[in-house]
Amino acid sequence: MNILVIGNGGREHALGWKLRQSPRCGRLYFAPGNGGTAALGENLPMQVDLVDTRIVDEIDRFCRQSNVGLVVIGPEDPLAQGLADRLAAPDRVVFGPVGAAARLESDKAYCKQLLRGAAIPTAEARVFHHAEAAANYVTTRQVPVVVKASGLAKGKGVIVCDDNDQALEAVEQIMVRKDFGAAGNTIVVEERLVGQEVSVLALVDGRNLFVLDPTQDHKQVHEGDRGPNTGGMGAYCPTSLVDDALMREIEQQVLVPTVDALRRDGIEYRGVLYAGLMLTAGGPKVLEFNCRFGDPETQPLMMRMRGDLVDIMCATASGRLDAIELSWDPRSCCCVVMASGGYPGAYENGKVIEGIDDARSGGPDEVEVFHAGTAQDNGSVVTAGGRVLGVCAMGDDLRQARDAANAACDKIRFEGAHFRRDIGDRVLV
Repeated sequence: MNILVIGNGGREHALGWKLRQSPRCGRLYFAPGNGGTAALGENLPMQVDLVDTRIVDEIDRFCRQSNVGLVVIGPEDPLAQGLADRLAAPDRVVFGPVGAAARLESDKAYCKQLLRGAAIPTAEARVFHHAEAAANYVTTRQVPVVVKASGLAKGKGVIVCDDNDQALEAVEQIMVRKDFGAAGNTIVVEERLVGQEVSVLALVDGRNLFVLDPTQDHKQVHEGDRGPNTGGMGAYCPTSLVDDALMREIEQQVLVPTVDALRRDGIEYRGVLYAGLMLTAGGPKVLEFNCRFGDPETQPLMMRMRGDLVDIMCATASGRLDAIELSWDPRSCCCVVMASGGYPGAYENGKVIEGIDDARSGGPDEVEVFHAGTAQDNGSVVTAGGRVLGVCAMGDDLRQARDAANAACDKIRFEGAHFRRDIGDRVLV
């Protein structure tokens, strides 16, 4: 089966790496791919950020000419714009939810409304369409709040505030200065929950769910969970924060009711449903939903997954999830993200990257380097984004995996490179 993976991040490299291991995988294409995916298959010069008739026709024509049987849509933007709907064909499997289902991620105000209607535990919140009303509201709050752009903001549109002054500045930043563009036309102001954050992803085929091992992401740019939010500076899997009993509670109180609520609205969810949860004293509460594999959660998940990803994706998209075989390597995996200098703010591209092969070959632990913001330039790999590489290592426990990943990062060099050495400290310290 020939396969097309849409996207150019570390998630897409990791998915392609796992798809390539399947005996069913024929030719593997990436649109547009990055400096690492070219080693797995063929990168195509297609830009899919804006889904219009031209790009849909271009992808569809390529799929027909190249006999592509499986299309995997990685990023949230094309999913929210309905690319899965528009690429559907009788002889083609498309992995990714339809646009109506992807609204769970692309419209936080809609998501909050759905959660309330289904009595799914989440933070108390108010939705605002005008900056003045939002500013008046946050000045009256006597407890800290979180201010969120309702639309898609590359994982950066959430501002956690310590006091009213910070909340006012967040409203100004999102709604007035438009730091996140049209994503901030509407905002959600919600209570600031206290606890540990975890990511729980599930495969959903419309009716059946298969919950994947839990992970923990690290959003803040600096060690000690300091600084602004990013798309994710690292993740590990599994996390000891979620035991079997808690996982059953999350499945029964969060995942299943969400899929049921969508079905009542006439929406059949097929793809990955990603719940970002806060483990509070009152139980798990939903912070957000994503409608695709997380990045960087995908990287450690793929490293530990035992199963044929082609079979798994085809079964998910075709309503046959009950037929798959999927298990996990019992070891831990830690992914450490290496970022460009200045990220998540302004940064420069084109910095030559050295030492990737040395990092992969070092030590007895299994190490893999997944490319994200990279490109090929005259035979060299150079930086081409904020998050540049996801360096993953396996270990008998989290500490061993984290130490191996950090050691591998030390072997990779590019100007301005920075990464967090404390991935996993929330449970290790």
